[in-house]
Amino acid sequence: MAQYGNTPPLLPVDETTAVAAFTARSVLASALLGMDPPELPVAQLVRLAGLFGISENRARVALSRMVAAGEATSDGAGRYRLAGHLVARQARQAASRSGYTAAYDGRWWLAVVTTAGSTAEVRSARRRALGYLRLAELREGVWMRPANLAVVLPEALDGDVELMKAEPGAAADLAARLWDLPAWSARAGALLRALSALRPDGSEALAPGFELSAAVLRHLQADPLLPVELLPSRWPGAKLRSVYGEWDVRYRETLRDWSRSG
Repeated sequence: MAQYGNTPPLLPVDETTAVAAFTARSVLASALLGMDPPELPVAQLVRLAGLFGISENRARVALSRMVAAGEATSDGAGRYRLAGHLVARQARQAASRSGYTAAYDGRWWLAVVTTAGSTAEVRSARRRALGYLRLAELREGVWMRPANLAVVLPEALDGDVELMKAEPGAAADLAARLWDLPAWSARAGALLRALSALRPDGSEALAPGFELSAAVLRHLQADPLLPVELLPSRWPGAKLRSVYGEWDVRYRETLRDWSRSG
């Protein structure tokens, strides 16, 4: 079963926001991921990192390391832009925010691993790639999801995975077996309460709002985007997207005003 509790909770017990222990890289990457296009001047990145107690030197070192790792590029004039796998991550983030799905006709994608003897590193990369496609593992080497999303295997999986379609019986029971839907719903409810509690206006909201935004976006990427026929009643996915969308507009305005004042 897919799990949603593999990372420490970002919201404390009372479901208000609190600043998490962000690393310099995570702050800078999250800031760039939230921009369209995904680029910012170094002065703004450094100032934003300062909200989390990250010194200018640490921020600049982290940016240099991101460039060396192929995660960002610099134009030589003080602007940094996402690159490499983080660009793909931003695309997944955008798809998660939209929540768009196609019609569901009862068929499912079935991806079967056809190779044996792979190294642990190859198996880990394969699992990550299939998870990015919102497939879930039924048993070792067998991954499934409803065919209400387009699934295109990346080139890295050519020859290793065979993709086909099937029409399983008791599809709702299968979905409940593959994904922990009550856990996702409960976490979404906690995030909705946090969004309601934190007004995204004023500089005091910048740091906790940054954390809350990252938590919501991460949770939306864990949404399996199942057909409504297979979801529990009162599924909060659409509400979380709508409430966060309105909240984020106000938060971005606060962030722009703060950036101009620096």
